[in-house]
Amino acid sequence: MFSNPDLYKFIFGRLTLDSIPYHEPILVATFLGVAVGGIAVLGLLTYFRLWGYLWKEWFTSIDHKKIGIMYVVLALIMLLRGFSDALLMRLQQAIAFNGSEGYLPPHHYDQIFTAHGVIMIFFVAMPFVTGLMNLVVPLQIGARDVSFPFLNNFSFWMTTAGAIIIMISLFIGEFAKTGWLAYPPLSGIAYSPDVGVDYYIWGLQVAGIGTTLSGINLIATIVKMRAPGMTFMKMPVFTWTSLCTNILIVASFPILTATLALLTLDRYAGTNFFTNDLGGNPMMYVNLIWIWGHPEVYILILPAFGVFSEVVATFCGKRLFGYASMVYATCVIMILSYLVWLHHFFTMGSGASVNSFFGITTMIISIPTGAKLFNWLFTMYHGRIRYEVPMLWTVGFMVTFTIGGMTGVMLAIPPADFVLHNSLFLIAHFHNVIIGGVLFGMFAGVNYWFPKAFGFKLDPFWGKMSFWFWQIGFWFAFMPLYILGLMGVTRRVSQFDDPSLQIWFIIAAVGAGMIAIGIACFLIQLVVSFMKREELRDHTGDPWNGRTLEWSTSSPPPAYNFAFTPIVYDHDAWWDMKNRGYKRPTEGFIPIHMPKNTGTGIILGVLSIGFAFGMIWYMWWLAAITFAAMIAITIGHTFNYKRDYHIPADEVVKTENERTKQLAGQV
Repeated sequence: MFSNPDLYKFIFGRLTLDSIPYHEPILVATFLGVAVGGIAVLGLLTYFRLWGYLWKEWFTSIDHKKIGIMYVVLALIMLLRGFSDALLMRLQQAIAFNGSEGYLPPHHYDQIFTAHGVIMIFFVAMPFVTGLMNLVVPLQIGARDVSFPFLNNFSFWMTTAGAIIIMISLFIGEFAKTGWLAYPPLSGIAYSPDVGVDYYIWGLQVAGIGTTLSGINLIATIVKMRAPGMTFMKMPVFTWTSLCTNILIVASFPILTATLALLTLDRYAGTNFFTNDLGGNPMMYVNLIWIWGHPEVYILILPAFGVFSEVVATFCGKRLFGYASMVYATCVIMILSYLVWLHHFFTMGSGASVNSFFGITTMIISIPTGAKLFNWLFTMYHGRIRYEVPMLWTVGFMVTFTIGGMTGVMLAIPPADFVLHNSLFLIAHFHNVIIGGVLFGMFAGVNYWFPKAFGFKLDPFWGKMSFWFWQIGFWFAFMPLYILGLMGVTRRVSQFDDPSLQIWFIIAAVGAGMIAIGIACFLIQLVVSFMKREELRDHTGDPWNGRTLEWSTSSPPPAYNFAFTPIVYDHDAWWDMKNRGYKRPTEGFIPIHMPKNTGTGIILGVLSIGFAFGMIWYMWWLAAITFAAMIAITIGHTFNYKRDYHIPADEVVKTENERTKQLAGQV
């Protein structure tokens, strides 16, 4: 049938049997493991007849709470993939000495460190952050949902589609070997003619659409849907950090989209935007990618700062110290994050005056960050501190992040950066702030708001086990990298000649193993908690004696969140309501208008995967068909007038009476 090469090329593009890496034992074993695990999961879902339930209640849901939970589940799944790459790298570096080439060939190692960076930033940290914002922000501001519920569902499935595109590269073709920012000329068609960079481009473009639309949605929600009385200076700090985060998303992600579009034109159409030929300039790519890339760091860390602010106030039993200064510090960080991008390439010839400006602005941005740390410390001072699991993650963050911040200021000094640039010192610093800041914050947030989402706490024993393995494992894993960086060891190297370095890599590998145990403890914590959920169930709706508005609802909240829109007088809204002797209404409920679930989002996500796959492998027919289908379905969705429904008044009465009983002990 395919004796005609032109017909084969038309149908399959550049996809051949050689594109499947069956000659790589590690990938074959990984594929078999994923296949067996996938079949087992599918079998269980089929056996327990859960497909219909998942489709109706979760996959097609426009409920911000369920979408937030699905974001967090996606982040946890991708954390397992991204961290497995880290383990592979650490093991390779620990054994590749004394003439040994290790077990990873260089081309495979290069794909692993690129995939690790891409997955951990775009598909672990970003879904974690977006998931918590989706879950909590509407509840904190007294809204029934986000401004555009369908857009929220669509954003999630586009992010998931991007993650699936990246995962496909593990088994069909290969991934980029360029590093997680894909600098040209290495990412150009001349030096990367394979499909790796194309997987990178289309995975990030698809996910970037979801992220940008989610940012627009949450900004509109916070600006336009706050409860009466909730002025900007009465918003909870987490809502403030979410607002600044989403402003950064909307302002910076289009830059990433445009940059990758220009790189795509270089690869597909033969343009020369980022080459040294015909007037192109690779340094323009570096500038553009970091104009997006450094705000991205603050997109990740600001919501974590918001989590810590909520946790510290709750578990110290005090108002957050310096609320106004916290808000101003957040806004200053948001603005200054656009004035520091060039510190990522001090060594590339910008000149002393330019380097001095960006070095100074980088040091200045540490001031509002330090102010936040002192505010948390002052909140803890004379507080009745309860060392529950969320508070442990917060204290661990304060120690770890401080070290990472100080090394960041050190790297902001151009002469020091000339010595340490592109070394393992930089890797240690980056992980110091991202793990010690973002991931610790996300684990604190998950433990803090889990009973709000599901109605029962997470098991504290396994939570503490996870924290201590993460905390100790982090120091073992990354302190040796600081030492190696000061010794001049560069990053992205898979083999070494100097045997005196090996002990440091072995210690780092042991630390990575301890972090792996910490991740395993977190998964055990989830399983044990679901098994013991009746024992861990909270019957008050407010297990931590929280301060902000989300704790005024039952746990978990009903689909409509609030039967009556609350009136807010203070930024600690729920604490203030309790002190005012708030009594829950028991009558006067009316039918509530809510949007209806839709499968359009997941269908568009699947089609976007098909479009990206067609573009990656030059299957132009597949790309054209899926693109036309996406346009048609999107237009069709706009004419679907039967998407909404009403929750009858008697159902609202029944639900609210149950909530009144649940929260009776809190007022």
